[in-house]
Amino acid sequence: MGNLLRVAGELRAWGTRRAKHALMENLIELSSWDEEGNLRVVVEAPKGSQAKLHYRPRSRTFELQRLLPGSGYPYDWGFVPGTRAEDGDPLDAMVMYDGHTFPGVVIPSVPIAILNLSELKPGAPKPQRNDRLITVPAAQPTPASLAELDSRTRDQLEQFFKVAGELAKKEVTILGWGDASEARSAVEKAEAAYRAR
Repeated sequence: MGNLLRVAGELRAWGTRRAKHALMENLIELSSWDEEGNLRVVVEAPKGSQAKLHYRPRSRTFELQRLLPGSGYPYDWGFVPGTRAEDGDPLDAMVMYDGHTFPGVVIPSVPIAILNLSELKPGAPKPQRNDRLITVPAAQPTPASLAELDSRTRDQLEQFFKVAGELAKKEVTILGWGDASEARSAVEKAEAAYRAR
């Protein structure tokens, strides 16, 4: 009986070690840039999804945060790992291209613009900045700059973020657009905030 208990204990310990290795890496802790100098964007909600998913680093899962009835994401939506934006979350990012992926996919990207906006949450004393980084996949870097983003596309993105904010009972104010240089500066600032936490 003693040998059986010892073997059972060893198997349990082995299974625990295997389970720990089977867990997904904490995606928040990835570095913001890959070895080739591309910005990493972790997808939370793929293009077309009407579900706002949110990555939970403690459980390493994607959880349903809310539904966006009648309004799907126009492009893959997610965050830049290794960053902390003014709202305390990782820097938000949208990856513009014709396809879509799945939650948890990391897309090597190129930042082309930033949409500066503020949100006023119910009961909050003042609005808070919550900018949106606009990127394209490094494998398909078009449009290549803010100048190549036509006004119709910009208007559609602004409208999407306003509607998504309203569905979450937030008042969204568009503050303007910034180019790739401003987008990179926002990433650097958010990386510094993440390291200082």
